[in-house]
Amino acid sequence: MQAKFRPATLAATFALAAALASGAALAQVDVSNAWVRGTVPTQTASGAFMVLHAHENAKLVGVSSPVASAELHEMKMEGNVMRMRQLKSLDLPKMQNVELKPGGYHVMLMDLKAQLKPGDTVPITLKIEQGGKVIEQKVTAEVRSMVPGAASGGHAGHGDHKH
Repeated sequence: MQAKFRPATLAATFALAAALASGAALAQVDVSNAWVRGTVPTQTASGAFMVLHAHENAKLVGVSSPVASAELHEMKMEGNVMRMRQLKSLDLPKMQNVELKPGGYHVMLMDLKAQLKPGDTVPITLKIEQGGKVIEQKVTAEVRSMVPGAASGGHAGHGDHKH
């Protein structure tokens, strides 16, 4: 016995498939190793870090979180001074990892509403422009120790310093 499809049902099925396919094409940014540095009780700011991998050229154009005011920032050496500045966007080249890490690109969380304790999680929304449209991608970042390098076996004061 052969199934019969009404034209309206078939058209709706194809429209749904096309919408899902185009949405999937826009959402092709993988996020891995998302974490936030823990804080002490009176601290009002922290950083969030992760690796972003776009399957097609994309751009990170915004960030937000319910735990704080969030901005995309960059730290870099200018002469002998480490400077931090807000970025309006960050290019995510096709099939390349872009690392948000301490001392580089990162999400700055300011005016924290509560202390961030190791083991907690922080929801972060990434606003990604791809294919002429901006989509929101939800990320859950784990709060890690506030001691720089503690998770990787380093010691306070050296953080990510390499000899």
